[in-house]
Amino acid sequence: MVVLALGGLGRGRVGYAWVLTLFGDYRGSVRRTGLVWVSPLLLRRRVDVRLRHWRSEPLPAVDANGTALRVVVLVVWRIKDTVRAALGIEDHEAYLSAQVESAMARVLSQLPADAFHEDAPTLRNAEAVGDALTRMLKADCEPVGVEVYSAQPTGIEYAPEVAAAMQRRRIAAIDAKHRDSVLTSVVDAVDDTVNRLTTRGIVDLDDYERKALVKDLTVAFYTGRTGGGDSA
Repeated sequence: MVVLALGGLGRGRVGYAWVLTLFGDYRGSVRRTGLVWVSPLLLRRRVDVRLRHWRSEPLPAVDANGTALRVVVLVVWRIKDTVRAALGIEDHEAYLSAQVESAMARVLSQLPADAFHEDAPTLRNAEAVGDALTRMLKADCEPVGVEVYSAQPTGIEYAPEVAAAMQRRRIAAIDAKHRDSVLTSVVDAVDDTVNRLTTRGIVDLDDYERKALVKDLTVAFYTGRTGGGDSA
């Protein structure tokens, strides 16, 4: 009896719980800290219920355009339901990794990584992507007792095989947007200048002369604003 009694003694630790089974059947959980006694006939499985952080390796994915990406995700999670978590899955981090990859594929495929020629939602909005990923991952993990607090992409990059080409495309799009902005500003400035000249009676222009002046001013203003290296 003494041996039996001593064999059931154990010490509960903060941040851990025991799941008790007998011949594979669930018999209870122990979350108390300090010295506890559990029947030595029961099999104890210790479960870590602390808040944990898990960072993925760069995972493959594709965006809405089918462009290959590499994504790193940081997940904050813990085991909430010890029974489901202990009896439902063996390796919690392996399960979490698989669910992250699945959820990430679904979320990232809904938007392009970049919108080069228009103002549209993209994967560069890390907060929106993280919110969608968190909601999806939370729903996927809840049935097995795992609670997901946050799943945030810490890096969304193009895959090495397409990175150089996409970088050139991004630079070209930025340059085109800049040129368009400069040209719009120049056209406004030319229109304002010609209107002031004619309104104040400084010059009297017919249609041909007006078009010629507009053309000359546009070339002069555009050249001045682009440093003299571009032509209209």
